[in-house]
Amino acid sequence: MNKKSSHLYKKVSLIAATNQNCKISEQYRTIRTNFLSSTNCINSRTLIITSPNGQEGKSTTAANLAITLAQQGKKVLLIDANMRNPNLGCSFNIDNFTGLSSVLKGRIRFEDTIDQTEIKGLDLLTSGPVPFNPTELLGSQNMESLIETVVGLYDVVVIDTPPILEVSDAKILANQCDGLLLVLRSGKTKSAEAIKVKKILESSKSKLLGIILIDTD
Repeated sequence: MNKKSSHLYKKVSLIAATNQNCKISEQYRTIRTNFLSSTNCINSRTLIITSPNGQEGKSTTAANLAITLAQQGKKVLLIDANMRNPNLGCSFNIDNFTGLSSVLKGRIRFEDTIDQTEIKGLDLLTSGPVPFNPTELLGSQNMESLIETVVGLYDVVVIDTPPILEVSDAKILANQCDGLLLVLRSGKTKSAEAIKVKKILESSKSKLLGIILIDTD
């Protein structure tokens, strides 16, 4: 049974689950359709969602895209890899006493810290307690092994990461995953920042699958 989260991180809107008939939910379903039908995404099983900076909507996008994928019958794992400022556990009312950081430190088995959400087909791996060395943990062999494991268990793995211009975590994970979706917020994300992210991704092994522009008229 899921336990109610005890920390005070800001929740993201799970509108694709709570109001499936609204315009915003339909837009998330459009993103899902584009992802599943794009030739660039056919073999993409591990998907990173990130943004240039904070407060641009990446966590909300990650959660709602994962929900819509599960609603279509996919078996989905949502991973909160933002071990600096996690919020997916509280958003799904699931505790964060153990999670990704616990698994990467070898303190708990992956199987013992996965939570089923209230959305059929969607599991969540919370961030776990905030560690002092998140970058090193994400770049570790344990992380590579975890990704190999979950790819064999799920149709799609959606990973929420810290903003790519603030820390190197997203770039490190992008080298281990199939592709990346970049979230930009209209009126907040500067064009120079988006160009800088593009150059960062070009210097890595990551594959930019698409850009999601939110808060447009």
